[in-house]
Amino acid sequence: MADSTITLVGNLTRDPELKFLDSGLPAVKFSLAVNRKWKDNRGEEKEQVSYFDCSALGSIAENIATSLKKGERAIVTGRLEQRTWETPEGEKRSVVEVKVEACGPELRFAVTTTSRIPNQASPKSVLHEDHF
Repeated sequence: MADSTITLVGNLTRDPELKFLDSGLPAVKFSLAVNRKWKDNRGEEKEQVSYFDCSALGSIAENIATSLKKGERAIVTGRLEQRTWETPEGEKRSVVEVKVEACGPELRFAVTTTSRIPNQASPKSVLHEDHF
């Protein structure tokens, strides 16, 4: 199966929600609003907003929760992944989420300072759990 890698630039719609799985692995969820503006054939400005649910595991999850807040602009790179489940009423549900592999502030409109965290897992090792 081919990877569906995507890069998004948008604003966090809520503070990242950090949890720890039963295994102790940190997990974060957040939502990103991506705005697209254009002019139609009459010259009128149009705007469309798309919302993306994002999640990450491991050290990047803790770093996202510590570094980013609601309203801030971020760059997110990850894989698109579809998750399906059945409700207690027997209805089938499905959602496409971004499994975050890289994330950071978008520096066109902000400045930041960084500090290296020792003993982080190699960026080559991407953690994966079915869902959380």
